Amino acid sequence: MNREQRNRRAAGKDVQNADLQLFEHVEKNLYTAVLSDSLDELGFRDQAMRETIRPLAPDAVFAGWARTIQCQDVYEIGENPYQMEIEALDSFLPGEVAVVSTGDSKRNAPWGELLSVAAMSRGARGAVIGGLVRDVKKIQALGFPVFATGIKPVDSRGRGLVIDYNVPVECQGVRVTPGDLVVADYDGVVVVPAAAVDEVVRLATDKVTRESHSREELMNGMLLRLVYEKYGVL
Repeated sequence: MNREQRNRRAAGKDVQNADLQLFEHVEKNLYTAVLSDSLDELGFRDQAMRETIRPLAPDAVFAGWARTIQCQDVYEIGENPYQMEIEALDSFLPGEVAVVSTGDSKRNAPWGELLSVAAMSRGARGAVIGGLVRDVKKIQALGFPVFATGIKPVDSRGRGLVIDYNVPVECQGVRVTPGDLVVADYDGVVVVPAAAVDEVVRLATDKVTRESHSREELMNGMLLRLVYEKYGVL
């Protein structure tokens, strides 16, 4: 994301056509594995979230800019326990993805149906919850793509608290900064640092093309060794 884009987003401008074109290209033509390979090539080797984070629906796919939320466990019901949570959801801009860090909490389910509806209404493209969720059938009925580490039918009230948002967080082993590109599909979740988006997408697009040629020649009976020598991908 360049400086002009960051400034427009900070000013609350709507998602731009260039963003939508990028998201569409990534969702239709690329996938997390090839993006991870391209990040590896550039030296970003720790951008894939842990294997424990899974989609609530097998066909869930999205790409969008990170809007981060930081939660922590609590053990009492404080005054206005939802205040920061409401503020965070109301701050969403079109084209963003909720990235919720919980410190791998097993007590707190910070995401459910109503937060999904609120995020959708703000133009969010999906959510990555580094913890538990609830209202799963209702979220599935919405068609809103959510990834999480587990399911538990508990309210966050008195168990977890949003303490900040739109700040760098650590989610499922990956540091996520607001404005990073978050891509999710059945294989998992990959985070592309904002400064590397253009180059990663370029490398991934080139690799997908070479993979297509490799697949075709393998289907026609060429030996894997020869295909690899010709296209350099596996």
